[in-house]
Amino acid sequence: MDCTHRNFLHGMEDTHLAPFAAKSRDSRGRRHADNPHPYRTEFQRDRERIIHSRAFRRLEYKTQVFVNHEGDHYRTRLTHTIEVAQIARSIARALRLNEDLAESVALAHDLGHTPFGHTGERALNELMAGSGGFEHNRQSLRVVEVLEERYAEFPGLNLTWETREGIVKHSSYHDHPEISEYAPDEKPSLEAQIIDFADEIAYNNHDLDDGLESRLLSLAEVERLPLWGMAADFAGIKNGASSTRKVQVNTMIRAIINLLVSDLIAQTTMNIRDLSIERYADVRSAPRPAVGFSPAVLAASRELMEFLMKNLYRHYRVVRMGIKAQRVIRDLFGIYHENPSALSESYRARIPSDGLEQTISDYIAGMTDRYALEEHQKLTDPMIRV
Repeated sequence: MDCTHRNFLHGMEDTHLAPFAAKSRDSRGRRHADNPHPYRTEFQRDRERIIHSRAFRRLEYKTQVFVNHEGDHYRTRLTHTIEVAQIARSIARALRLNEDLAESVALAHDLGHTPFGHTGERALNELMAGSGGFEHNRQSLRVVEVLEERYAEFPGLNLTWETREGIVKHSSYHDHPEISEYAPDEKPSLEAQIIDFADEIAYNNHDLDDGLESRLLSLAEVERLPLWGMAADFAGIKNGASSTRKVQVNTMIRAIINLLVSDLIAQTTMNIRDLSIERYADVRSAPRPAVGFSPAVLAASRELMEFLMKNLYRHYRVVRMGIKAQRVIRDLFGIYHENPSALSESYRARIPSDGLEQTISDYIAGMTDRYALEEHQKLTDPMIRV
């Protein structure tokens, strides 16, 4: 098959995307030479390589807030990622941005996350303090550049520069050598910028939903949050209109997401105009990011985040699970450090090139909650078969 269909897709991007959107034909390319595909764009290939990766599949058994065995209906790191990708595509479509690039960054943004959520990340960061620390965005980049083993021709997934930049610039910038390759003085694409907000919209609302489902959060207290009232007004929802608590919560979660997404699209459209962004190059050289909420919605969203921090993430039941999770990760790190031969064969082979601490960090970060708990039990309980 010749490249006719790929050229057709490029033409579709030229016709339907905004002038300031990222175009796949203008990608800065891949680190390793890789022939283009006859009927897929470069950003489509990125998305599909991420979906088929082992790191992506492992997200199914990694914690969002509640550890996997605590309930079948709570979000996992995988369902969170899918929700982020869905929200990102909706925003990108409304702004006439490149949905494939936005989805690729969204699907990859948590590939490097540890087991046990942010509790696990904090524990591993402390253990790696003498070796540059640990941060899951940098680890996600390491996963797609080095750790995935799917191709004979190159390590990692060999994603485009734009997708990798979006991964490493997700959330915040960091003074690490990895950043130097990704234009640290430039703003990322709008497609990458929206991921921070799609991520925030997703985790705030599904953590709120899961907190109410678990009864760790009080519905009466949640109803007093400004964002709850703003969303009810935005959607025209009247108090007591829903027949059951579950339906009421589901209705309001949808309303909050709709409010946040709608506000983000409207405010970002105004920001693009105010920053005189007309071309893709204008996005890169803008004095500040163009994507954002309006001041009122931003304040209400931050208040929700503070409420969740106080009432959910610091709830004694979540804290207790976190204590156990930290102990598991610290114990595993210590055991592997004292006994490198306990690492799997494929990871032991990395020690000469990557160093012992980095190898252990990579191994633990790649574990699912379930595997980490099982490995800890095998290595600490004499009665368990190894």
